[in-house]
Amino acid sequence: MTFEEKLEQYAELTVQVGLNLQPGQPVMINTTTDAIDFTRLVVRKAYEAGAKRVYVNYEDPIQTRLHFDLAPDEAFQEFPKWVVVQRDEIIEAGGAFLWIDAEDPDLLTGVSSKRLSDHQKAAGKALERYRQAVGTDKVAWSIVAVPSEKWAKKVFPDLPEEQQIAALWNAIFKTVRIGDRNAVEHWKAHIEALEHRAALLNDKKYEKLHYTAPGTDLTITLPEPHIWLTGASKTPEGVHFIANMPTEEVYTVPVKRGVDGYVRNTKPLVYQGNIIDDFTLTFEKGKIVKAEAGTGQDLLDEMIASDNGACYLGEVALVPQQSPISETGILFFNTLFDENASNHLAIGDAYPTCYRGARDLERTELETLGLNTSIIHEDFMIGSSAMDIDGIRRDGTKEPIFRKGNWAQ
Repeated sequence: MTFEEKLEQYAELTVQVGLNLQPGQPVMINTTTDAIDFTRLVVRKAYEAGAKRVYVNYEDPIQTRLHFDLAPDEAFQEFPKWVVVQRDEIIEAGGAFLWIDAEDPDLLTGVSSKRLSDHQKAAGKALERYRQAVGTDKVAWSIVAVPSEKWAKKVFPDLPEEQQIAALWNAIFKTVRIGDRNAVEHWKAHIEALEHRAALLNDKKYEKLHYTAPGTDLTITLPEPHIWLTGASKTPEGVHFIANMPTEEVYTVPVKRGVDGYVRNTKPLVYQGNIIDDFTLTFEKGKIVKAEAGTGQDLLDEMIASDNGACYLGEVALVPQQSPISETGILFFNTLFDENASNHLAIGDAYPTCYRGARDLERTELETLGLNTSIIHEDFMIGSSAMDIDGIRRDGTKEPIFRKGNWAQ
C-alpha cells in the first residue's frame, strides 16, 4: 500500500471503528494545527459516513506555550464557559467526540508546576459533566494520533530529520494494524481476542492482584462486583466504539483503600507537556504516602495533590510484553501508545463501567462503593519482562496471571 492509501485507511478506521459514527450524529474533533491535513481527511470521512455536523477545535502549540508563559496567574484558575457549553451540547445531541493527538512531549517543559496544576484543577471542575459522560461511555469517543515534527524528533533523535516523520508514521500504522487492505477485519479479530481474555479474568473473580518486579511489590484489592473490560466500549444505545486506537489492554477498578506496597515506573509519564520519570510510589491503605521521582518531582507532587482522590488509584490494566507496540521497541513518549505496551495503573478517577451496576450512579454514590473519584485520571507504566502478577482468590489460593511480563495462562 502507498502512504496515501494507508492514510486513507487510517481515517476510515478512525470514523468507522474508533467512533463507529452513526448517521445523523454530530461530531466534535479536538486537535492541533500540526494535524490539520489528517483532520481534514477525517472530516470528509465523517460526512461520508452520515455525520450531521463536524465541529473542529484547533489548538496551536505555539500559542498554547505563549499562554502558559505570559498570561497572568489568575488565568489558570478559570476555565472558559463556552467550552463547557459546547461539549454539553454534543452530549445532549447524542454526538461523538474525537481527539487527534499530535503531541509535543516537551511542549510545556519549564512552566511552573503551580500553573499546570491550577489549569488542571480548573478544567477538571468545569468539565465534570463531560468527564462523567466519557468515563461512563454515555457518548462514543476515541483518541488517535498523528506525527508532529517535534514529537517525531523526540522518538527518533538518531535519524536524519528528513526521515523522522516517516518513521513515526510507519510506527503508528503498525500499532493500529494498517499494512494491508484488511485493517477493519484485523481489528475485529483483535477485539475478539481481548474480549476472550477479559472473559477468562471475569470467570476467575480474583479478590486481589499481587505484583512483583524490580522496585515493585504491590497488592491491589478488587471489589467483588468488578468487571474486566477491553478497549471495545459500548454506549447505552448499544453502539460499539474503540476509545483508544491503538489498544492492547484489559482493565478494571481497584478498591480505593485496598492498595498496599510500592511500585516503580518503567516508562516516562508525559503529563501536562512535561516528563515525570524514575519514580516510585508507596501506598498504605490505598493512599500514596510517599512519591519520589528522579525527574519531575514538583509536578508529580502537584499531580497527586490535585484533589482528595488524586493520591489513590482508579484503574488496573494488564498488557503483555508480547504485543505489537511493545515489540516495536519504541518509546513513544505518548501515553496513548506507551500504556498499550506495558502493564499500567492510573492515578485518580475510576471507571464506574468496571463495577457491576455502578454505571449510572452519582459520584457520591461511587465513593460509598469504595471507588475513587477525582478530577484527574493519569496512566503510568509499570510493566516489564521481569514482572510477575498473581491472582489471589477469596480463599487465599494464588494463581499466576503474568510471568516475566506475559500471560501465564
